[in-house]
Amino acid sequence: MTALSQTALLLELESVVEKNLDRHLSMAKEWFPHEYVPWSEGRTFDGPLGGEPWAETDSTVPDVARTALIVNLLTEDNLPSYHHEIATLFGRDGAWGTWVHRWTAEEGRHGTAIRDYLTVTRAVDPVALERARMVHMSTGYVNVHNDEVLHSLAYVSFQELATRISHRNTGKVTGDPACDALLTRVAADENLHMVFYRNLLAAAFELAPSQAMRAVADVLADFQMPGVGIDGFARKSVAIALAGIYDLRQHRDEVVVPVLRQWDVFNVTGLDADGDAARDQIAAHLDTLEQQAARFEEKRAARAARLAAAR
Repeated sequence: MTALSQTALLLELESVVEKNLDRHLSMAKEWFPHEYVPWSEGRTFDGPLGGEPWAETDSTVPDVARTALIVNLLTEDNLPSYHHEIATLFGRDGAWGTWVHRWTAEEGRHGTAIRDYLTVTRAVDPVALERARMVHMSTGYVNVHNDEVLHSLAYVSFQELATRISHRNTGKVTGDPACDALLTRVAADENLHMVFYRNLLAAAFELAPSQAMRAVADVLADFQMPGVGIDGFARKSVAIALAGIYDLRQHRDEVVVPVLRQWDVFNVTGLDADGDAARDQIAAHLDTLEQQAARFEEKRAARAARLAAAR
C-alpha cells in the first residue's frame, strides 16, 4: 500500500476535523480567568510603586507545588512557538485553521489565569518567574516531528492528557482550594483538547493504519513533555515525580495505556510489515515502561522510608 503524503492526509482528515471542531465547540464551556483569582489577597510589590518585596513566607503553597506551578506556567508561556508549529503544519485555512486559532485562544487563557493567580497570591518569586519566562521563551519550542501530520497528532494525544493530569494533581498538592479550582478548570480544557486529537488519529488508523501505527510507535519511543527546555527541567521533573504529581506510573497507566486502548491498537487490521513492526515496538515499550515505573516506585518508597527514619 502506498503511503499517503502529508498533503493527502490533511485533505482526507479535513472532514473529521470539521466534525470534531463542532463537537468541541458544543462541549467547551466559556469561562473567565478573573473569576478564579482571589484578587483581594493581592498587594503591591517592591519596585517603581514602592510595595513589599516577595518573601518565601508570603505563601503556604509547598515547595514542590511551587515547582510544578512554575513548570506548568512556563510550558503554557511557550504558546507562540506551539502556535507557529501547528499553524505551519496544519495550515490556517478551513477547519484545520479554525481549530488552530481556537486551540491557541483556549491555551492562552490558561497562561493568563495561572500567572494572575501566582502573582496575586505571591505563591512564587515574581522576579525569578519573569526571568525564567524570558529564558524559556527565548529558546522557543520545536516539534521533533514538525513536518509529519500523524506523528504530531499522536504526540498531542498523549501530551494533552499528560498535561491535564499534571495540572489536576498540582492543584491538589497546593492545598489551596482556589488554585485547585483553577487548575481543575484548566484540566477540563486540556481533556477536551486530548479528545479532539485522539479522535483525529483514530480516523487516521482507519485511513492509513500502518502510517498511524508507525507514528504512535515513534512518538512513544522519544516522548518528552513540551516543557523539556525549561532551565533545570530534569531536576524539577524528579521533584514532581517524587511528589506523585506526574511520574512514570501515571504516564504509563493513566496516559499511554488509556489512549492506546481507545485506538484499540492491538486489534488494528490491514497493517503492512512496518505497521506490524511498529505495533511490536509499542508492546515492547509498554513492557519497558512497566519495568521503569516499578523501579521508580521502589526507589521512592525506599527514599520515603529513609526520610521517615531520620525524623
